[in-house]
Amino acid sequence: MLKIGITGGIGSGKTIICEIFKHLNIPIYNADIEAKKILINNNIVRKKLINNFGENIYLSSSEINNKLLATIVFNDKTALNTINSIVHPEVWQNFLRFTQNKTNYNYVILEAAILIESGFYKKMDYVVTVTAPENIRIQRVITRDNAAKTNIIQRINNQISEQERIKFSDFTIINDDKQLVLPQVLNLHNKFILKLSH
Repeated sequence: MLKIGITGGIGSGKTIICEIFKHLNIPIYNADIEAKKILINNNIVRKKLINNFGENIYLSSSEINNKLLATIVFNDKTALNTINSIVHPEVWQNFLRFTQNKTNYNYVILEAAILIESGFYKKMDYVVTVTAPENIRIQRVITRDNAAKTNIIQRINNQISEQERIKFSDFTIINDDKQLVLPQVLNLHNKFILKLSH
């Protein structure tokens, strides 16, 4: 069973691409969603975060203080590294548990916005980056989140560049609303199945 990492900047459409893989009966592990659950439900993570950032980091037993977390993450690189060092190992262990009963599949996908930054890419058999021009990405996020353009640009600037992502990738999927994504996904799907049978 191969481990495939799929990444892409905000608004690139990596989740839509993963939905297509899901229709091909490929298990998808969404690291961003699972990390949020871990922040709430994992007692080790909870304790470490409170020790580092105080009780205010949680609003209640079932809710993290997203405003405070965002302020910390966007303004303090050291704090961001601390959070990542607490959360990433737990996410990885969680992903490994997810793969345990998937041995009858040809491959599984780990979808993560920070696949490169977290170092998870090193543990993948192949890495795929979903790309789209910045103006399209901005427009998508404005439509999706009803967010202000300046906030989106700030978030894009906080992520590594698309060129940087591509450097670490084995394949790219172009999701620019011009090229059809379905043939690109099917092409990769067939490649991964072939790689496995060789």
